[in-house]
Amino acid sequence: MPVLKRADAEIYFEEFGAGYPVLLFAPGGLRSRIEMWHPPAQGPARPWNDWTNKLAAHYRVIAMDQRNAGRSRGAIAADHGWHTYAADQLALMHELGHRRFHTLGGCIGASFCLKLCELAPERVSAAVLQNPIGLNPQAPSCFPDSHQAWSQEQRAARDDLDASALASFGRNMWDKDFVFSVSRDVVRRLSAPCLVLPGNDTPHPAVIGAELAQLLSNAEVLDPWKGPKHLDRQCARVLQFLNTHTPKAAA
Repeated sequence: MPVLKRADAEIYFEEFGAGYPVLLFAPGGLRSRIEMWHPPAQGPARPWNDWTNKLAAHYRVIAMDQRNAGRSRGAIAADHGWHTYAADQLALMHELGHRRFHTLGGCIGASFCLKLCELAPERVSAAVLQNPIGLNPQAPSCFPDSHQAWSQEQRAARDDLDASALASFGRNMWDKDFVFSVSRDVVRRLSAPCLVLPGNDTPHPAVIGAELAQLLSNAEVLDPWKGPKHLDRQCARVLQFLNTHTPKAAA
């Protein structure tokens, strides 16, 4: 089983295809895990492509279960936050020997992408922001409430977790506005090319996608993009965007 061993965590990952690397961040909030890309065995189809499959014909795709999601496990400390996830992500790419790479993130993954663009701009060559999360003025407690439910799940499964540390971690993640992981001022300064696939529901407000497209200095937008009738167009546009911004020496 491919696992990155860190001082306080074990991060499960999978690799697909060959070529220039693309690091995937799956949907699912704090439950972000590889299986969220794959078609479900039962229930409605995903409204997005399975990028582990669609990108593998052109790129080296690295998908991961985020810390404490899927098959990954790690500490949860009072001072943890977005930077903790970013450290895991960068450590994985360092371990695999990828100095520069594209990113594609769905849901919370879009905020992971933006955090990496802030902390390691020299490493992210392009980012696809699919269904970005953000503070919804009509439902401001959406993510704090979700964090409480997630915390209860974690404590039920692990007796080593401290309730106060979980609560502090939650405040570090969600007691912010906009996309939670970075500020508007940070987004204005980002130089990485970004393709925005805006959301249209409570956790992925349309206003957040629109504001990202306005603030980013090097942004493109694909809308509409969700659902079965848009999957081919969605795939073609993402591939075109990534190909355009793949460093020529690596193409």
